[in-house]
Amino acid sequence: MAHRQREISISEFFLKNRHLLGFDTPAKALVTAVKEAVDNALDACEEAGILPDITVEVSDRGGRSRVVVEDNGPGIVEDQIAKIFGKLLYGSKFHKLSQSRGQQGMGISAAGMYGQLTLGKPLHIISRVKGDKLASEMHVAIDTARNRPDIHRKKQLRWDRPHGTRVEMEMEGHHQTGPHSVESYLKQTAIANPHLAITYRNPKSEVIRFERTTRTLPLRPAEIKPHPYGIELGRLIQMLNGTESRTLLRFLADEFSCVGRKTALAIIEAARKHADRKLSERSHPRHIAHAQAAALHRAIQKTRIQAPRTDCIVPIGEEQLLAGLRKELKADFFTVVTRPAAAYRGNPFLVEVALAYARPGGGDVEVDARGRMRKQAPEDTDSLVAQKDEPVRLLRFANRVPLLYQQASCAITRAVMQTNWRGYGLHQPKGALPIAPMAILVHVASVWVPYTSESKEAVEPYPEILKEIRLGLQQSARRLAQYLHHEARLHEEYDRRVHIEKYLPQIGLALQDILFLSDGERDATLKKLDDTLHRSRTRQGSAHDADRSRERT
Repeated sequence: MAHRQREISISEFFLKNRHLLGFDTPAKALVTAVKEAVDNALDACEEAGILPDITVEVSDRGGRSRVVVEDNGPGIVEDQIAKIFGKLLYGSKFHKLSQSRGQQGMGISAAGMYGQLTLGKPLHIISRVKGDKLASEMHVAIDTARNRPDIHRKKQLRWDRPHGTRVEMEMEGHHQTGPHSVESYLKQTAIANPHLAITYRNPKSEVIRFERTTRTLPLRPAEIKPHPYGIELGRLIQMLNGTESRTLLRFLADEFSCVGRKTALAIIEAARKHADRKLSERSHPRHIAHAQAAALHRAIQKTRIQAPRTDCIVPIGEEQLLAGLRKELKADFFTVVTRPAAAYRGNPFLVEVALAYARPGGGDVEVDARGRMRKQAPEDTDSLVAQKDEPVRLLRFANRVPLLYQQASCAITRAVMQTNWRGYGLHQPKGALPIAPMAILVHVASVWVPYTSESKEAVEPYPEILKEIRLGLQQSARRLAQYLHHEARLHEEYDRRVHIEKYLPQIGLALQDILFLSDGERDATLKKLDDTLHRSRTRQGSAHDADRSRERT
């Protein structure tokens, strides 16, 4: 047994468990590969201050798919190309506390590993940095036994782009349409990133263009230090042993955000009461024992510390999100709500909620420029907006990235189902999504999104996150209820006008006949007409009361 024990490479582990990274089926693997390449391109362009213009090309021939993603980003220096695309857990964002799409440094290299596993093809990369005369071309695979890049070929070549990166991969894949397709992912990405322009060529050689709605790049999120409330005891001991600060006071002030001298002294004073040995502001961090560290950790949790900074997260913005929704979705009512920033485990996050409601075709009423009412002709709704008798379409985002899979296990889905949509005029089966011709968009932005798995497909339902999502949904649902009430009043007014226009000519003829009757006949006719109108009003009132009773029931 001892001779069989050996170290397992991280690449070898994920090679055998590729479903953990989102490559469990050919259809899902194709979408995941496009997603990882596009996310990397977007992050690179935004960090360099470049308006992203991305080209995506997908071909599918008998289960063999080819994916090409090309961007106009800053490019990659030649020494880093092989490590970025040929080594798992290699990146610059894991220890960086600021909002970003990638976190673990596994996405694009995992896509290359999947292509290598299924078809034996390495990644083909072309990249050029601004100012270089030639571009660098490499064919890179992963040595899974050692988790290091295996460069097959490399050379310098001329490329028409002044700067940018082109990634080409071949894999076992299957192109499909619908909510879990490449087209759906790109459309949702265009909604959440209104500064992005995408050119997409599908397997039928059809070119689809997603235009940008703004030329303003989102603000670059600031990098922050960890907040004391989000530090576990083991992590605190590691920080104490690895710090360069020479005193405990400087350690607390330098290694954490929102901790100044006054707060640090309060933490040390609270820790003294529980430590076996006395702590002081001059204590050397590396000489602090385990019991003292535990007392320091308890003191941090009991001390009132300022909430985390929020300049490390950048929301899409109500105006930009509304423009993206209007561009990509066909609907009649839009509303966007941005919640104030909150925190979970010391990590700041922010929630944005948007609703897009499409009036059911065939019964819509609109008012023209002259104030006249008329019914609209039926119109097909967009694929991202549900039909009249279907559950609403839920568009989930985390750090501007669409989440297409594992909807049932996501905090966003749970919050939507826990919201009482019946109170806002919608039909909702128990424990399910509401039924309405509507799309619900929820975006969670954070310095560290708590995903349920390495494939980054669902958000963990922390109570703080669920609360903020529900509050955003309730605020937007109140606006929807006001809109639906206004629509109902328009329909009632339209129905009344239709009845008046229908019977007014007959009333005119009857009044004309009454004018030529004698006084006695006129009085008898008017009395009979008055009795008829009174009975009609009584029946209408009873019917209206019955309708109101049914609605309340």
